Amino acid sequence: MKRNRVVITGMGILAPNGTGLTEFWDSLLTGRSGIGPITLFDATGFKSRIAGEVKGFDPHDYIEPELKPRRMARHTQLAYAASMMALEDAGFELNNLDLPSLVPVAIGVSSSAIDVLEHVFNTVQENGVGHVSPTACAQMIPQAAANAVADRIGVCAQATTVSSACPSGLDAIAQAASMIRAGEAELAIAGGSDVPITRMAVSMFIASGLSSFNNSEPETASRPFDLRRDSGVISEGAGMMVLENIERAEARGARPYLEINGYGKQRDRDSKKPGSGLADSMKIALANAGIEIMEVDHISAYGPGHPVLDATEVEAIKNVFGNQAYSIPITSIKGVTGNPMAAAGPFQLAACALTIRDDVIPATANYKVPDPLCDLNFVVSAPRRAKINCALINVRGLGGSASTMIVNRVNFHD
Repeated sequence: MKRNRVVITGMGILAPNGTGLTEFWDSLLTGRSGIGPITLFDATGFKSRIAGEVKGFDPHDYIEPELKPRRMARHTQLAYAASMMALEDAGFELNNLDLPSLVPVAIGVSSSAIDVLEHVFNTVQENGVGHVSPTACAQMIPQAAANAVADRIGVCAQATTVSSACPSGLDAIAQAASMIRAGEAELAIAGGSDVPITRMAVSMFIASGLSSFNNSEPETASRPFDLRRDSGVISEGAGMMVLENIERAEARGARPYLEINGYGKQRDRDSKKPGSGLADSMKIALANAGIEIMEVDHISAYGPGHPVLDATEVEAIKNVFGNQAYSIPITSIKGVTGNPMAAAGPFQLAACALTIRDDVIPATANYKVPDPLCDLNFVVSAPRRAKINCALINVRGLGGSASTMIVNRVNFHD
């Protein structure tokens, strides 16, 4: 059976460290953090009062008035905006979309519409059940983001929602790629969106020890692999991609960013060892891509800045790559992005695409003090010039899920 090659031809990013590819990439290269004091709600009295928020986002700048953007949950607004940005980046005219039928729309979400749920709860508590908006039900469903994008595209779209904790966005992209690879579609729109910065959600992250207490220095609070790390920093955002069969992309003159070559996912082997499934997901992805460990030029680590999870990922990389692990340049972008949950994988994928495009690996921001348990070849202090032909992306989530994607520089003559 023919295995179609899948490439990414468009990317849309709304991240705490920048909206659009230019701002996002500049932040990664300069180490400019998107972490700051929480403004989406009054966090006075919270032990952790910092997060990564998308700055200056007005849904009316991206969403047509007739679609009633204010009635959408924030994660739906961000996913829709990022999807339109990705289509434009891929060279499509939004007012005259010429898309094939069928177009899968796959969006990963982890926390869903907690902002809507909180608003409904507060409304009921303060004013009674008779004052709940009739549109709240449609706003809060996990499928709302995929539905909004699919509705915009038209009858050729097929909407799917993926929810597998933080790997959701990367899993959604992998699912869309699988459909193109199998010949079920020629083009797809996929990615992830999450908005977990609400009173309820942040309270839960604090209780779980998943939010840094370094309120006085928010820009340096997220410290992947650094000895001083106390936890990650929760953030929000959306990353959406246009995926195409390489033959279609070449025929319409598109310039792909990279090729998706392999994927693997696996749950943790032991619930007492969080992150232990990463070794298996990496092995499965390498086998799926049909490559050897010596062919991997770069690892985009999950690296959330958590004392246990960072060290566990390092151990997993050593398990898979052996002595080769010490020579592969590794970076985590969460020092500037925070952990945007379902958008984490798409952000890392975008970073790898731009790394391949510009032949430069961004540094791991805020890495200052080496940790003996994290002793690999981390890119620190400044970006590193390097030609990357093959990169590996890791994402790990609550509940023990782990996913790995292998991407390559595009060679049209393969």
